[in-house]
Amino acid sequence: MNSNANRNAKIKLFISRFVVYAILIFLAFLCLFFFWLMFVNSTRSNAQLQSGFALFPKENFLKNFYNAWHDGTIDIPTGMKNSFIVAICSALLTTYFSALTAYGTYVYNFRFKKAVHLFILAIMMIPSQVSAVGFIQLAFKFHLTNKLWLLIVPSIAAPAVYFYMRQYLQATLPLEMVEAARIDGSNEFRIFNQIVLPIMKPAMAVQMIFSFVGSWNNYFMPSLLLNDAKKKTVPVMIGTLRSADFTKFDMGKVYMLMLMAILPVMVIYIILSKSIIKGVTSGSVKG
Repeated sequence: MNSNANRNAKIKLFISRFVVYAILIFLAFLCLFFFWLMFVNSTRSNAQLQSGFALFPKENFLKNFYNAWHDGTIDIPTGMKNSFIVAICSALLTTYFSALTAYGTYVYNFRFKKAVHLFILAIMMIPSQVSAVGFIQLAFKFHLTNKLWLLIVPSIAAPAVYFYMRQYLQATLPLEMVEAARIDGSNEFRIFNQIVLPIMKPAMAVQMIFSFVGSWNNYFMPSLLLNDAKKKTVPVMIGTLRSADFTKFDMGKVYMLMLMAILPVMVIYIILSKSIIKGVTSGSVKG
């Protein structure tokens, strides 16, 4: 009886593991397949792309790269530089100030503390497109278009990042540690920068990659606020290539530019991947 029960338990365990791994492999295939398809399309000419689907690379990779790099309507190095400036500044400022805000609402006891927290969460429920119209009108009124900092500064207010940081602090930072640092004579900014931030490194890595990707892929606001060719970001340049007239339209160049645009995001993810996994697992368990 015991042997049969053990055998049935092993069979059930094997089946459950098989199902889980099969689902994971299928999901991984779906994710990687579209990256592979984008790479394949970047090696095909415009005529080949119009002819239909292909699963294997062709011979036009270098030609598409040359055509995209030397396209007269866009400047890829400038676009990459602009996108990197906006993305890295937004990621750093968003994560730092969101962590600082979360630290303030978690550690300090003050009047209307819960009201402030709920107010920030309420802002998180408002779509960004709702406030975009007024912000764009204000930017045009004060002649602030074609300014990269106009895309960076508003990103500091990130309620979703604040909420994640606060949850992470609740799970990892005992208030006794802050009290001990105060007794030792540390000021508040020193406590935050030298004690709290090292504890929050995994969480900050998670939100930094998300903020970087969000800013890097942002098309809506840059397309409305940046019309100077020297200030355009990569998503705006991709939109410029796609909006070309039929006689100048080359889908091979578009796919090549998309491939070049996604490479920095992949590099950032590879660099921060260990911290991302650690941040997700640590922040999910409250100590």
